Formats: sequence, structure tokens, C-alpha cells
Amino acid sequence: MSATVESRVVDAGDDAYVDDAWALKESIRQDEGVLRQRRGFFRDAYRRSTVYLFLESGPVDTERLVGFAAVRRDGYILFLAVADGYRGEGFGERLIARVADDHSSITCHARTTNESAIGFYRHLGFEVNRRIDNYYEDGGDAYYLKLGTGGGITERLQKLLS
Repeated sequence: MSATVESRVVDAGDDAYVDDAWALKESIRQDEGVLRQRRGFFRDAYRRSTVYLFLESGPVDTERLVGFAAVRRDGYILFLAVADGYRGEGFGERLIARVADDHSSITCHARTTNESAIGFYRHLGFEVNRRIDNYYEDGGDAYYLKLGTGGGITERLQKLLS
């Protein structure tokens, strides 16, 4: 049976899919040791964000969260996650491209030890602006990454996706 993956946007203040997003983030944390946050912090940040989603339709009106990006109104990505079975399929890139449609500049933090995330962001054209020691609650260091300062981000990302 073939499933369809569709894009959806949840506006700030709406907690639709927050539990699914938490479950996806937690599965990644357990497998990879990244994306560590307290549940209350995650839930509050999710509710304050615009959330870009990819959902897979399944049998009998079921949906599975494939990936999501929770983004503040200034273009800062609070959370970005793609389910393991969907990585390498372009969903992360398409989430970033969708965010770029709405923002002239995109920023985020990534753990300095999270080489796959840093490689992903660099592949899309993000640059490390600075290193922040002891950024995370557990004392982990972060890079502050930035993409773009004006128009053209979407076009650059579209070229990567074609």
C-alpha cells in the first residue's frame, strides 16, 4: 500500500501534533543522544512557534509525523527533526526551504558534537557565526548557525532540491 506525505503548517498557539513531535524528538534523543530538552520547555516553545510538518497518511485516517521544524517568528529554528526511516529523502531540506519561504534569514543552534546536524546545515549553506561554550543545560557547547541575510535563500535551496 502506497502512502502519501503531505506538508502542513501549524500556527503559533496551536498545539496540534505537539505530542507526536515530542515522541519523534525523544526517539532521536534516545537513539543519538541529541535534542535533549525538558518536556515543559519543549511544549511551551512548540506552542509559541510556527510548526512546519510533514505527515504520512496511512490506512483508515491515520497519520505519522515524518518530520517537523518549530520556528520562531524571527526565523530561528528551535527544533528540527526527521524520523529515521525518512532521512536522506530530502524532508529536512524541504522543511528548511519552507521556512525560507517565510523568512529572509534563518538561524539555529547545533551541538558542536552533532556532526550530522552541522554537516546538514553546512550542506544547505548555513555558516557558523560563533561557538557558545556551556550553551546547553548539560554544559554542552553549541554553534550558532545562520543562513542568508536577504532574498535568494529560497532560490538557493530550490537548486539543492532539484
